[in-house]
Amino acid sequence: MRRFISVALLATLSPAALAQASSVAPAPSVSAPAETAAAQALHQLFKDSDEASLKRNPLNAIFRGDMRYADQFGDYITDAYFAAEKKANEDDMARLAKIDRAQLNATDQIAYDVFKWDAEQTAIGYRPDILKLNAVRPLNHFYGFHTFYPTFSSGKGGAPFATVADYENALKRHRAFVIWIDRAIDRFKEGKAAGIFETKMTITNVIGQLDAQLAQSVEDSPYYGPIKALPADFSAADKARLTSAYRAAITDDIYPAYRRLRDYLKSDYLPAARDQVGLSAMKGGAELYKVSIENTTTLPLDAETVHQTGLSEVTRITSEMEKVKAEVGFTGTLAQFFDYLRDDPKFKLASRQALTQGYYDIGKQVDGKIGSLFAHLPKAPLEIRPYEEFREKYEAGGSYEQGTPDGKRPGIFYFNAYDLPSRTIPGMTTLYLHEGAPGHHFQISLAQENEALPNFMRFGGNTAYVEGWALYAETLGYEMGFYKDPYQRFGTLSDEMLRAMRLVVDTGIHAKGWTREQAIDYMMAHSDMGRTDATAEVERYIAIPSQALAYKTGAMTIQRLRKKAEAALGAKFDIRAFHDQILNTGALPLAVLEKKIDGWIAASK
Repeated sequence: MRRFISVALLATLSPAALAQASSVAPAPSVSAPAETAAAQALHQLFKDSDEASLKRNPLNAIFRGDMRYADQFGDYITDAYFAAEKKANEDDMARLAKIDRAQLNATDQIAYDVFKWDAEQTAIGYRPDILKLNAVRPLNHFYGFHTFYPTFSSGKGGAPFATVADYENALKRHRAFVIWIDRAIDRFKEGKAAGIFETKMTITNVIGQLDAQLAQSVEDSPYYGPIKALPADFSAADKARLTSAYRAAITDDIYPAYRRLRDYLKSDYLPAARDQVGLSAMKGGAELYKVSIENTTTLPLDAETVHQTGLSEVTRITSEMEKVKAEVGFTGTLAQFFDYLRDDPKFKLASRQALTQGYYDIGKQVDGKIGSLFAHLPKAPLEIRPYEEFREKYEAGGSYEQGTPDGKRPGIFYFNAYDLPSRTIPGMTTLYLHEGAPGHHFQISLAQENEALPNFMRFGGNTAYVEGWALYAETLGYEMGFYKDPYQRFGTLSDEMLRAMRLVVDTGIHAKGWTREQAIDYMMAHSDMGRTDATAEVERYIAIPSQALAYKTGAMTIQRLRKKAEAALGAKFDIRAFHDQILNTGALPLAVLEKKIDGWIAASK
């Protein structure tokens, strides 16, 4: 995905992110385009751009199951890397400008528009005034290779460990990862010299993340995971050699690099880091937030407009919550009802195992109903896992990691079991629908399994569409009958409220000077969130400004388009066909998506 909010991780972390089906139909395909000269030029541009990007970003290739560059980590956050990405994007834009869009068929015009939007947004990210702000903040507690890479390399993440070559490639990547850590230290020093800082809060959390990993024994480190699962057909000599090499990589290279980063951040950087959590308090931050909003939402919105939309949605959802409170016969205030839902033991699960089984059960129930809403289901299966304990404290309530296009590596729905008493039953169904099926798993899998799409559309995307779809997917629980139970309905209202509050809180923090505590208090006052979750959410918004605005913006757009289609088509409206239209061309900028749906409505009449 081309995004500039986290320049250090360009094209390495998918939304991201992101169902198991008992019977799977093939993914929908777009019609084969006519091979006009314009179409040929467009398709060749897509092919050349994608191939060149994979060479510059080898971890992306591994996520796709492409092992050509699997011995490489990437040259991330160097001046040469940024220059190469910038030049490649400029070259792509120049080639695109020479193609006559009018000579393309409807499908290729969509691809043209998406590619153009992506390139324009990438160009903004490489503007000198924007790049200098992001490059010197290479990681924080919510994004960074220091937490992504250990999971990727664990034997349970994106990197394969099936052959001796796979194991050897990982050792080569480990050496490059250590170099990246030292580069990150240098980038932080550069920022410090320029007066551009991360916050004390985010850096304190990073130090905690590094300490948690350093506290693990070699055998408990995720980097040692592949050694615990050495294939039986490896020779005894290879097993012994690789075991020794992996132990040495952890003890002699990776852990010392973690200590260098931890010690620098703790001793030198943290005392100088900024106390104010809002981006507008950072040198150059106001302009960065302005362009970040448009990049994230894909729409020309400003902070005040987004803030007011959030306030309006909070009011509407509060009214719906009051109705549920009355339905269950609770006579106290809504705030007291929130406390009841947070604290009453009947809404809690006794163990991590019980929480896991609860999600297994929800998954089976969804599998039984999903066919009425979708004509096409992913080939990739969906696994349900808790976050690993070394990272769970700083993670969201759930997330999704994509599988491979061929379905051999499953998609993974991660849920958070940290501070188990704060996890309550009412929110479980809606979380699964968002992160699993039919949310991220359907949207990401169906796109990447559709070989008729150019690769940048199969594997790329934008946050407003990706997260907007997942939030829209939560609402399908009404049609599947999951919200007849008032507490489960309250759970989905709570999640919708979370996304509405994000519009208020993210803009409050980064444009209006809200403090961390003010934001937490707002979320506690308007929802049944536990303090642990509210704190994690607010600290996430501080870490990745504007990302939280995408969910509600995208979902409201898809909901509006569905209502438009239902009104225009009447009895001809087919929900499964509508979902195909939304999903079968990948993650589109919202204006491009609306143009596509308008065309489908006209054709369907």
